[in-house]
Amino acid sequence: MIKSEPINTEHVKMKMRQKGRRLHRDNMYGWLFASPWIIGLVVFFGAPLISSLYFSLTTYSILQPGEFVGFQNYAGLMKDAVFWTSINNTIYFVVFFVPLSIFFGVALAMLLNMKIRGMAVYRTIFFLPTLVPAVAMAVLWMWLLNPGFGLVNGILDGMGIQGPAWLGSETWSKPSLILMSLWGIGQSVVIYLAGLNDISSDYYEAAEIDGAGWFSKVKSVTLPLLTPVIFYNLVMGVINAFQQFTLPYTLTNGQGTPADSMKFYVMYLYDNGFKFFKMGYASAMAWILFIIVMVLTAVIFGSSKKWVHYQGE
Repeated sequence: MIKSEPINTEHVKMKMRQKGRRLHRDNMYGWLFASPWIIGLVVFFGAPLISSLYFSLTTYSILQPGEFVGFQNYAGLMKDAVFWTSINNTIYFVVFFVPLSIFFGVALAMLLNMKIRGMAVYRTIFFLPTLVPAVAMAVLWMWLLNPGFGLVNGILDGMGIQGPAWLGSETWSKPSLILMSLWGIGQSVVIYLAGLNDISSDYYEAAEIDGAGWFSKVKSVTLPLLTPVIFYNLVMGVINAFQQFTLPYTLTNGQGTPADSMKFYVMYLYDNGFKFFKMGYASAMAWILFIIVMVLTAVIFGSSKKWVHYQGE
């Protein structure tokens, strides 16, 4: 019969205390290294976020401290015609731009993923527009879409088509903005390319064995396995589209003309905060935008379980 050695409880307790001290020291170092980021998050994000919520319930402006008015700013927004115009313009942009950016982004990525000579040059060409500053891009497109001497209308005239006024037309101003924004989808194309390269060739080989053609492989392999990347770009596209500001502001000198057809939500928020100094009103607008984006993001995340497919599932 084998006799077991007695356990030295004091030795075990000492080892546990030493291990606890090491863990505490490691945790302390971890918090120490993370502290600059945490402090920055609290000071530059957390504090302004809470402050803006309070300001949205006051008449605060840069010139006056303001007084607490409850939900009066929110009630005023519901009666503000320009507020509703800016929402309609922004929703129009989101509804058309986001799906088009996904469609053309995926299509371009598939073309740029082909194995042909000089493909690196083509990839660079399509990515270059993303490096152009938004203000410079706006000035360039103002020239291209000029109804009098612009290149676009010049080409249309050569084809016997009467070109519209583009940015000077209430009907064509937002489609023009969507066209300009699509010109800069190179960054999302790069993400789609990474997603395409991540798809295992085994899936394509299995599809070929089953007799699948190009279209069947795209439909049954490429698009389903690319849905995680599409999901990411959809979320980021919706968030960024709701914050459309620089292009319409530059194109219209901050006026949102013609007839407020280019008055987007963030532009009107900026006007209230930094032109009219109605910080309380602008803060209320910011919180409404935050809630709208959060709800839409939650809906997208909730629906993703039905249409996003991951490799190996």
